[in-house]
Amino acid sequence: MTDAPRTSSAVCPKCGSRVSSTATRCVVCGNPLRPTSGAPRRTSAQISLSLPAAIGLLAGFALLASGLTFAATRLMGIGEAAGPTATPSLTPTITPTLEPTATETPAPTPTPEPPIEYTVVENDSCGALAAFFDVSVLSIVQENNLPSTCPLSIGQVLRIPRPTPTPLPPPTETLSPAEATDAACEKITYTVAENDSLSAIAANYAVSIQAVMDYNGMTSQTVFVGQVLIIPLCERLPTPGPSPTPTSPPPYPAPNLLLPRDGQAFTLADNAVTLQWAAVAPLREDEAYQVTVEDLTEGSGTVRLVAQVTDSKYIVPATFRPSDVLPHILRWQVTTVRRAGTAADGTTRWVSAGATSVFRHFTWSGSVAGATSTP
Repeated sequence: MTDAPRTSSAVCPKCGSRVSSTATRCVVCGNPLRPTSGAPRRTSAQISLSLPAAIGLLAGFALLASGLTFAATRLMGIGEAAGPTATPSLTPTITPTLEPTATETPAPTPTPEPPIEYTVVENDSCGALAAFFDVSVLSIVQENNLPSTCPLSIGQVLRIPRPTPTPLPPPTETLSPAEATDAACEKITYTVAENDSLSAIAANYAVSIQAVMDYNGMTSQTVFVGQVLIIPLCERLPTPGPSPTPTSPPPYPAPNLLLPRDGQAFTLADNAVTLQWAAVAPLREDEAYQVTVEDLTEGSGTVRLVAQVTDSKYIVPATFRPSDVLPHILRWQVTTVRRAGTAADGTTRWVSAGATSVFRHFTWSGSVAGATSTP
């Protein structure tokens, strides 16, 4: 049997499909083929894949690349969410609370009084006016814008500054007469011992039983051991004797003036001026306070008021008030005196019993400036 002749084939250069060597176009991809002439040409070895195989191979490579990429990201930790990082917080610093600082209360400043208006009369001079109003010549010159020679003319109206008040000592608490008497009383304490009696204790210190009971708030004369009693030595009974010689107490200190304040002004509306001072000590029956009030503006030195009182205040009567429009400057002081007999005219003679206080001043107007009398 004779073998049938084998038909030569060719490979499409575009898709790699086998076609007949005589074909002019690839039946798979439609690529035109060159016709072969004569003996068949030698072709090099070629690897050809069908289209499905090529697609499968590409898909395998893609899967392999995806797997490698995923494995690399897992190993390197790329894409993992970073965990929260702890941020150190600062410990707050405790600030110590400052203690409140006590603020000293400022002392009240006295309100300056307005200057006094004065009309120059004949023979007036700045030196005389300065001495009369207890101020300096320089203060008059500066207040009125005068030349340094301080020339004056009759009828000229001057503004006289008020005297500079003397600084006062710190105010002291004013005690009532009963409290002042109790504070001035010399007292000692005594502790009751065994077999003591109130009468024996009182007799030992020459005070009355009633005085001891009053100072200790007792309602009966019963005492007990260990009880502390206050003995008022100021209540000692007089010692009997044929001719007791009274002894004068030591000189009293200067009274501390309280009211009115230095430089205070009073007008026609004030019917009286009350002067008040602190008691120096309980006075004896023959002792008193002597108050002296002088009108400096009047100038003659004859307008003067002297009075003795046993209380720590004195009321200047309305009869001593000036009667003109010009405010008058009055000064006052207080001292302690002791009765020393009777003068020839029958009045009581007084002698000094202690130091004299400083001067204080106040002004008093007799009528309102500019007031017109009604007919």
